[in-house]
Amino acid sequence: MAQEFLEKKGLTHLNNRGEAQMVDVSGKPITQRRAIAQGQIRMALSTLEAIEQGNAPKGDVITTAKLAGIMAAKQTAQLIPLCHPLPLHKIQVEIECDRHLPGYQIRATVGTKAETGVEMEALTAVSLAALTLYDMAKALDKTMTIEGIQVIEKTGGQSQTSDK
Repeated sequence: MAQEFLEKKGLTHLNNRGEAQMVDVSGKPITQRRAIAQGQIRMALSTLEAIEQGNAPKGDVITTAKLAGIMAAKQTAQLIPLCHPLPLHKIQVEIECDRHLPGYQIRATVGTKAETGVEMEALTAVSLAALTLYDMAKALDKTMTIEGIQVIEKTGGQSQTSDK
């Protein structure tokens, strides 16, 4: 009875004693699922220019950050305690120069065919891509800020959302 109450309240990660548990998704249908997350990193214009000109002290910042985002999405279940390990079929990380910030806009698209969604994988990809950008450029600029990491689109499953 307590478990049913907790689930009705949306507290599916707690058992009837209030302890953390991994949600059982085995009864959910396997569907195509996709999530898109975005975020940004602000930096000094001189830092942005150094990265764009290939003059960052640690090498190819953008490629390294993209790879970090892809690798992070694949490791989400190891990083976030109650996340389900999922077979990821698509991971795309895009990093675009934005001189108006100045900095970079980061977007990750993750897709699977599974019982549960891939929002956490998309968010993890954006987060680690941003952290890698920071790490690769911190010798040039210690005032960088990572901002606005959020899910902007989700498809598949019962609770589809979209800001598009």
